[in-house]
Amino acid sequence: MTKTDIKNINKVFKKGDIKKAIELCQTSLQKDPTNAALHVRLGDLYLAWHLDIYNLSQYVDEAITEYQRALESYMDSAEIYFKIGQAHFYKGDLDKAINYFNMAIEKEPKHYRSYLLLAETYTKKARFIDAVQYAKTSIKCRPFANSCGHYLLYNLYRLSSFRNFKTGFKSNKEFLLSMLTLPFDPQAIKNVIKAVSYLKFLPMLLKGYFKIKKNGISEAIDVYIDAIEQAPGFVPLYCLLGDIYRSIGDYQNAISEYKSAIWLDPLNIPAYRHLCQTYEEQGDYDSAADIYKKLIEILPTMPEFHSNLANIYYLKGEIKEAVAHYQTAITLNPNRLWTSVIAQTLGYVHQQSSQDLEAAVSAYQTAYLLTPEDIDIYVNLGSAFYDKEDFDNALTVYRTALELDPTSAKIHCNLGFLYWGKNDTDEAIKEYELAIKYDPNYDIAYNNLGVIYLDDLGRVQKSCELFQKAIEVNPNYGLAYFNLARAVTIKGDKVEAAKLYQIAQDINKVTNEMDPQEIADKISDLFQ
Repeated sequence: MTKTDIKNINKVFKKGDIKKAIELCQTSLQKDPTNAALHVRLGDLYLAWHLDIYNLSQYVDEAITEYQRALESYMDSAEIYFKIGQAHFYKGDLDKAINYFNMAIEKEPKHYRSYLLLAETYTKKARFIDAVQYAKTSIKCRPFANSCGHYLLYNLYRLSSFRNFKTGFKSNKEFLLSMLTLPFDPQAIKNVIKAVSYLKFLPMLLKGYFKIKKNGISEAIDVYIDAIEQAPGFVPLYCLLGDIYRSIGDYQNAISEYKSAIWLDPLNIPAYRHLCQTYEEQGDYDSAADIYKKLIEILPTMPEFHSNLANIYYLKGEIKEAVAHYQTAITLNPNRLWTSVIAQTLGYVHQQSSQDLEAAVSAYQTAYLLTPEDIDIYVNLGSAFYDKEDFDNALTVYRTALELDPTSAKIHCNLGFLYWGKNDTDEAIKEYELAIKYDPNYDIAYNNLGVIYLDDLGRVQKSCELFQKAIEVNPNYGLAYFNLARAVTIKGDKVEAAKLYQIAQDINKVTNEMDPQEIADKISDLFQ
């Protein structure tokens, strides 16, 4: 009776009517509720329905329940343990999946599919070394019919090829082997057929793309909504629609679409990324932080997520948490250029927010060791030494930077500030003039040089010319207006000075570069 029932169920399933196949299986189980084979088949049907892109509902829990009922009769079945692990894998519960795959291997040490899905699970967890080892073991258990294993190794080696040139050759070798073994691997053939079936959506996707290019946003939205109605389980459509909503500032609908993608695929990293970015653009940093924490749970060794979460904490004013995640990102160190940028960011946070100058110097020195050719590191490191009042080290850093780039206006400007702080006015003027020579639009150099001429040398007219030049290259430079007002006051034009102070006050409401009370006091003093 069971063989006949399963044969009929399979016949209906092959016709594409999963729902009817499930109903037939349920009917057979009502007659024989303890039949383990029927429970396994029903679990398979539920999982297939769960993965069907034309279905919106979730049935993975039902699949797990049926497999567990079958397990009660076959406690030593490696295949059932594997199926439960596979269901947890698609549910996004990776730790449980790993546990069941390991139990399957305990029952059958050469269960190649368990090794393969362990490799895929560790890939999703960004534990690539473990993933490579399990993929190799899977191939060893089934050497001539494991196209999936070879293709996974191809992708894993391709991911790591930037670290080791030799892995590029390994990657190409695995791709070739995946092609050669494809005809002998039924699962790989199914994967190819499934991938090819997605081509049917290409005309619709192209239609939406061209609508967007022609500024037909609303029409493109309608196209993608129609596509989702036809295939509600096709996750990329939700991300595409979310991206369109986000591009026009419709954040609520964008968030809804990204959440739908995540609901269908709990490990959809692009959907999480875009959801985070949407929350950030909204200014909803609490929600963005929550999503980054979820991403870190999924991929704890991805430095990008830690650095992005650190940025969010910094914007929220939670400096301690920001520092911790910047440090984690640096420890994970994906490559020296990226890590150097994060180390400089950490140094800036220490210097500007936590006022921990020793930590700031240490972070900048870490960046220097990674990318000694980056001139910005010298600027930041010298600035940190200056704030520590360690003028000798600051001077050494800036002079070393000039050996790399003698025409760096920024370094000359910082040297000018350093000499000015040491009361060496002549050297300060020389450095500021060199900064202006190498960058004629350097507003800070004009302003600072103007202050020297005004306050140290008493050359009011010369200072006015420099402040006016600073304003000319940067009309929103509030401090230059403030200093020009001071100079004009000395010349006796109080009305013009009041106008300039007012402009400085208006700009300062946006830039906050000065103490507002100082500007107010200057205006008040004019007419006393």
